[in-house]
Amino acid sequence: MYYIVKFLVWAAFKIAYSLSFEGRENIPKGVPVIYASNHRTNADPPLVGIGARGKYAFMAKEELFRNKLFGWLIRSLGAFPVSRGKGDMTVIDTACDRLDSGRSLMIFPEGTRSKDGKVHRGHSGAALISARSGAMIVPVGVCFGEKLRFRTKICVKYGEPIRPEDYIDKPEDPNPRQLVRLKNRYMEDIKLLVEGPAPAIEDKEGAQDE
Repeated sequence: MYYIVKFLVWAAFKIAYSLSFEGRENIPKGVPVIYASNHRTNADPPLVGIGARGKYAFMAKEELFRNKLFGWLIRSLGAFPVSRGKGDMTVIDTACDRLDSGRSLMIFPEGTRSKDGKVHRGHSGAALISARSGAMIVPVGVCFGEKLRFRTKICVKYGEPIRPEDYIDKPEDPNPRQLVRLKNRYMEDIKLLVEGPAPAIEDKEGAQDE
């Protein structure tokens, strides 16, 4: 059922949008990973998932499950509900269980959709799950113009994987500062994928001296 639904979603999105992918060679083969992506629309999970390897799961706000048809669809694609703002740590356990079962995990660290298309401040949930599970984090950028319309050009970019052991000393009891360092790393990578490198600042003094 999962792959049938995934194929149907892929076909629908290929018709609806001009869709392309970059960096799929960066996705590790044969192991579940955490896809950490920017967040533009409710279409982001299937957009990221279409280019992902194997099966995946993702967190979705519980309100999305109230519509029975849509709730069934996203559950078929591996979604599980999360109550935002309630500090429910069982979500972390559920996420780690999904990774242990062989499914990759999709997370949108900003926690809410960006209205201006820019990458905003992220949360450390993906870092904590990565530390506890040992799963690598693959930064993702979903890139398109101001609004999503029929045949909009969309490019989904997958960055190089980040290994949690490069940042975390004790996976069973990760240091908060180390989690922040890991979070800052994947947020910087996501921003680079979406917005590109920062423009070089011209040294006017140096130019005048020359």
